[in-house]
Amino acid sequence: MSLMDIARKLGVSESKKLVNKAAELRRLADIQFDSSIIGVGEICKTIICLEIAASMLDVVFNRQAAIKLSGMSEKAYNRSFNAMQNGIGVKNKLDIRELAIQFGCVRLIPFVHKGLSLYRERFLAKLPLARQSSTDFTRPVFNAGAFYLCAKKHKLKVDKLKLIELAGTSESEFSSVSTSMMDLCFDIFGIAKEKKDPKKIKGKRELLDALPEKRKLEDGGSCSSDDESHDNKKFIRKEGYDEWKSQVERSIKRIKTQDPAKQTKQATLDFLKRVPKITTNQSS
Repeated sequence: MSLMDIARKLGVSESKKLVNKAAELRRLADIQFDSSIIGVGEICKTIICLEIAASMLDVVFNRQAAIKLSGMSEKAYNRSFNAMQNGIGVKNKLDIRELAIQFGCVRLIPFVHKGLSLYRERFLAKLPLARQSSTDFTRPVFNAGAFYLCAKKHKLKVDKLKLIELAGTSESEFSSVSTSMMDLCFDIFGIAKEKKDPKKIKGKRELLDALPEKRKLEDGGSCSSDDESHDNKKFIRKEGYDEWKSQVERSIKRIKTQDPAKQTKQATLDFLKRVPKITTNQSS
């Protein structure tokens, strides 16, 4: 199946500029990227080149139709797309403002910019001078990671998988960048865990009123621990057992001191049922 045939099935054959760009990317992929390593077939490679060309030229592209035509699962297609995009050196543009508008989180824009700026400063400060100039912070995974952490801090729901897809990166790389940002800029991206006072939690008051021990604790009194209550129960059981044992021993002594003649004997019981003999008369 030729590139034009695939473009026709995906509904992008009318854009000659897109088809030519996809053909250029396909030739580049054949030279720089060994698709057999990740198991990408020729048809799938062409489809991915068409999608990359569409994103570069801002042309609408039906990704679901492309996944269906490739014969791969959505997860496998995304993994192949990211690997091929990185393999041929195509950088995906990801603007923070566009992300904020797409996910409906416009108020996060200043926080994301501040977090990225501090992350760059602190990350470069830990590198030697020779490596600082070669560090590239223009990759979209940094914008995506900062945006996701800011959304999480402000308790806004963001589709993580969709964000990874837009960034054109892998889940492992996204997780690595997010962890690095959290470690260096916890004051910007981190969420402080606050200890809650049990007395201030609604719904707990009824339980405190129902248990006298809990009320004593709340009022500043003391309450026995679980170990102490367990020891008390064991002591009560032992005390009851000792009393029962002494009663049994006194009863045995009293029986032994009685006159042997007056001692009662236990009657024997015969459980064998006697069957009456039945005689039968035989007629001659």
